[in-house]
Amino acid sequence: MARYAVNDGAVAHVRNLIEARQYVLRSEWGDVQPSADEQNDYLERHSWPEYAAWHLGLTEGANDETKARYAFVVGDFRRVHRSGLIACVYRASEWRHKAVELAAHELLQRLDEVSGVTAD
Repeated sequence: MARYAVNDGAVAHVRNLIEARQYVLRSEWGDVQPSADEQNDYLERHSWPEYAAWHLGLTEGANDETKARYAFVVGDFRRVHRSGLIACVYRASEWRHKAVELAAHELLQRLDEVSGVTAD
């Protein structure tokens, strides 16, 4: 099983987007998660560091500047999606990638605080 380190640059980028209110609170992650083609299109117009900034995990042992290096995407390359953070928490938790899980959870809590999301 792959191992992941937390991408501190992505955590900072996502936190900045949250503070700037560049987020989507309601979306179906399966519908808005970037597809392989959308990722390729993004990489044609942006740098690898810009691409990396959307991924909370770095695959240990994978080469930089490959899509295999970056995991746990949480946005659509424009805005952070609350559903993306939830999916990241779930997937990281499921596969016991604790550091990534906790980073995503902390970002989710901050998003909820900034946006005023409350329990229904």
